[in-house]
Amino acid sequence: MTDADINAEREMCQWFNAQYDELMRQINRLQFNRITPNGPGVYMGSGSDWDYSIGDLQQQVDIVTTNIDQSVSFLAPRAQALTRSTDHAGNVYFPIYQGESFYLLWQHLSNVNAGIKSHQAAWFTGPSVHRVLRWGSRIHRSNVCE
Repeated sequence: MTDADINAEREMCQWFNAQYDELMRQINRLQFNRITPNGPGVYMGSGSDWDYSIGDLQQQVDIVTTNIDQSVSFLAPRAQALTRSTDHAGNVYFPIYQGESFYLLWQHLSNVNAGIKSHQAAWFTGPSVHRVLRWGSRIHRSNVCE
């Protein structure tokens, strides 16, 4: 573990404490709005959850993906800078506490953004959304950012 790891995690914690909850509210609301009946969704006669032309969905997509872009851009150099080591069995791990959680949160947040921007169905982006929630929950429960 290096000083660069400590600084990177400190900065990611600042982002996490200030932005994570609001960003996840926006993503979850967008995912919900994409699958609502009588608009985008999976019911007969409705649009599809990848059709952003209904109502103000495209505007919401633009706002949410811009916010994800900003978060991913902030997290990327910090997550990628974290030291990775190899144990005696050849497994890669992050020596800094919760380094893996931050790295995987950044990775899956990138996947969510790519899926929404490419109009993938909600069932396609959903697993990455849940992985972001999982790693965010792990960071929160660990108290690493307090």
